Amino acid sequence: MFGKEKKPKRFKILHEESVSMRAFIIFQDTKTGVNYIYTGSGYGGGLTALLDNGGKPVVTPVEKE
Repeated sequence: MFGKEKKPKRFKILHEESVSMRAFIIFQDTKTGVNYIYTGSGYGGGLTALLDNGGKPVVTPVEKE
């Protein structure tokens, strides 16, 4: 991998927790700031945009590097 720059990762984990063999992870898109929630159990899982109580996507300010 000589001569290649290390690119910043597109997604960042903001929060993780496990409850009764289920995983809950909140990701942030580092380009848009939109948060996504993943839930998984066993071989199944799902990902969707995290919404506020008004039904709009939760957006966390993006840190400049």
